[in-house]
Amino acid sequence: MIRTIDWVDDEIHLIDQTRLPDELVVLRINELGVLIDAIVRLAVRGAPALGVAGALGVALLATRLPDEGAVRDGAARLRAARPTAVNLAWGTDRALARLGDGPGAVLAEALAIRDEDIASCAAIAVRGADLAQALVREATGRATVRVMTICNTGALAAVERGTALGVVGELHARGVLEEVLPLETRPLLQGARLTAWELTQMRAPFRLLPDGAAASVLARGLADIVFIGADRVAANGDTANKIGSFSLALGARYAGVPLLVIAPESTVDLGTATGAGIEIEERAADEVTSIRGVRIAPAGTRTLNPAFDVTPASLITAIVTDRRVIRTDRGGRPSDPLPA
Repeated sequence: MIRTIDWVDDEIHLIDQTRLPDELVVLRINELGVLIDAIVRLAVRGAPALGVAGALGVALLATRLPDEGAVRDGAARLRAARPTAVNLAWGTDRALARLGDGPGAVLAEALAIRDEDIASCAAIAVRGADLAQALVREATGRATVRVMTICNTGALAAVERGTALGVVGELHARGVLEEVLPLETRPLLQGARLTAWELTQMRAPFRLLPDGAAASVLARGLADIVFIGADRVAANGDTANKIGSFSLALGARYAGVPLLVIAPESTVDLGTATGAGIEIEERAADEVTSIRGVRIAPAGTRTLNPAFDVTPASLITAIVTDRRVIRTDRGGRPSDPLPA
């Protein structure tokens, strides 16, 4: 599979995720406004991919604008394009910090962030699969694993491989993945459009699940473990992720099923003490009142459309990053010192 986002021929290339699963279209971006539009309309999405997009966006500015002030102004617009996902601001700021060393240094930093994401997802996959197998074996005695997941956390959400769906891929490669139950993930159907597409490419066994069926399916014992990604992890372990994650965590707790948050260390925001400090992005009404351009609600219907919710650390079994496993069920917190 081609990379979700990359730097090619002095411009940004990224898969337009709004066109999937019908078409695989690569956008070639050489203007900041086009990149911001791609981020806002979710042509590129997923915390790791947004971090790379922010860094490459600064590189795009630095290689095209001679004035540092103009680059910084553009970077400020870029980092504010989506407020909940910490990686966008993190990648933007990290690349911008090299501006004084010249455009070449900014680009080198952005490419380093890209390469680090690839390595990070590979490490997450192994660590997450090891933990998932151990938890399922401990709880059920079974060697195979049935996973429920929400939204899209695969290669499309990163540069390659992905986070939570990357763990699914590792389980599949080990021959222990029995089934995946991805939620359709309303309102934009990232699970139905993107995760189902990636699982098909992976040739992994799966059945697509309506969002409203998740708790019932968990209570029936049809899944052994739940994987979610993260757009921001607070210092205490509270986690912002795609809307519906909190409901999924409540269902998992009722059913006695472990829930893993799987995300790179860069998604941990120690500057945010708890989930109460995470800004929740509110999106347009037409995402709820229509599906892929077809209106399904009466004209003029008002909506409440939060893009994310916050799952309390108390409902999370563990947070898996590229550097560590944080057992929140045993009192571990992201604010704990990183392993040497």
